[in-house]
Amino acid sequence: MTHVKQFVLISTLFMFSVTAFGYGVGYSSFPLKMKEKLLSAEATGILMDGGGIGMQGRFTYKAIDQILLDAGVGFSGGDRSSRLFAGADYEIFPDYMNQPRFSMKAVVERAKEFKNQELILGITPTVSKGFNFWGHEGFPYVAVPVGLGLATESNTYQTKASLTLGINGKLPFENYKNLTGSIETNFNLSNTYTAVFMGVSYSL
Repeated sequence: MTHVKQFVLISTLFMFSVTAFGYGVGYSSFPLKMKEKLLSAEATGILMDGGGIGMQGRFTYKAIDQILLDAGVGFSGGDRSSRLFAGADYEIFPDYMNQPRFSMKAVVERAKEFKNQELILGITPTVSKGFNFWGHEGFPYVAVPVGLGLATESNTYQTKASLTLGINGKLPFENYKNLTGSIETNFNLSNTYTAVFMGVSYSL
């Protein structure tokens, strides 16, 4: 029960104390054990026109050795008000010796943006590598999410692309080492948004 209370406390602090946004890459680069599950709370918000503070929840599951599944729902203020998403990350090369991890993630998202419903299909190539930071292991990554956004009401579409930089790892605090934290920055390349988001996860 103590760990659950700690998770709720940290999640609440994240939700109400940061300005961030984004569906995000999530915990694709974090080395989960087989069949391990994460329940995440993520503070959200956007740093350009149409922005607003919000939050989202994410469930992550290490299905088999090379496949990581996640899904979630989010709500925000501003013109990008809600999203429902799911993804599957496939590891092509593992993080081994001097070799970074490389994976491809397929994503599908149903979003309400600027009062329009949009179905987004995309892929996210991600490169990551584990490092030791002052005695604590962290997993920085770079990703290039690309996709196609289909406006369901107008039957139009547009291509989307962004550059994502982030890091995740166990929280470096004695009483919260059972929690995993994540911080990520997203840069607009084409028809997306520039954003930052933070999250914390509890292993189920």
